[in-house]
Amino acid sequence: MDAEFADRRARFAALHEAGCFVIPNPWDVGSARALAALGFEALATTSAGMALSAGRPDGATTRDEALRHVATLARATSLPLNADFEDGFGASAEEVGESVRACVVAGASGLSIEDWSSDPAIGFHARDVAVRRLRAARAAIDFCGERVLLVARSEAFLNGHPGGLGEALARVERFASEGADVLYVPGLSTDEDVRAVVRVAGRTPVNVLVNRPNFTVARLADLGVRRISVGAAMARAAWGGFLRAAREIAAEGRFDALADAAAYGDVVSLLTKTGERRWP
Repeated sequence: MDAEFADRRARFAALHEAGCFVIPNPWDVGSARALAALGFEALATTSAGMALSAGRPDGATTRDEALRHVATLARATSLPLNADFEDGFGASAEEVGESVRACVVAGASGLSIEDWSSDPAIGFHARDVAVRRLRAARAAIDFCGERVLLVARSEAFLNGHPGGLGEALARVERFASEGADVLYVPGLSTDEDVRAVVRVAGRTPVNVLVNRPNFTVARLADLGVRRISVGAAMARAAWGGFLRAAREIAAEGRFDALADAAAYGDVVSLLTKTGERRWP
């Protein structure tokens, strides 16, 4: 990997050493460049946001599509990019390792591996299976020799595992012992939930998902959270504006909602503000 990506990866790792930062989730080149222009220090893909832009539900993206998306966004700005890499795109731990190596080559500065499969016949990977898959991801990153952060993500709380938060805590504690650089339990909604994850994490940085206005950056920083992501929430916010306008036009023949549209010149100004590679 070239020196430019090595520098991004070093900057990304440094962001996790102290304090608390927001890593927003763009879903295309335009949203990535706008977020970079607004001063964010790192970005993360969103599997759901990407899938919706292709007219599909989350989990319906192929490995090759995900890798192309990572490569595109990694080159859209000069910021470090964390890849939402779902469950690693592999039926076996060995295949997860192959996919992770490809994700590193695509330009990711970090990548998350979760313990939930989009295949309804699988659902949650058994805890030991999830550990083997994470171990394979760790080995793949180490083999590449790049400083890419491994984010271990348990969906047990968010997706209704019978063990709930307790199961998620047991899983991420095990993931930390297997070499995870960051721990992530989506679905936390109270201070007590967050404290529980931070306590189990110990020295390992914790990422918290905020997809509704129930936390602030300052509050999560006080709770010991190191980084904050928003998942598909910004993409859904964009969809919200689009659908409000479209439904009003279709149902009422009115165009009032278009008054909330961003000015074209303001958007173009953001897209060119950072002096990045302007047009792909």
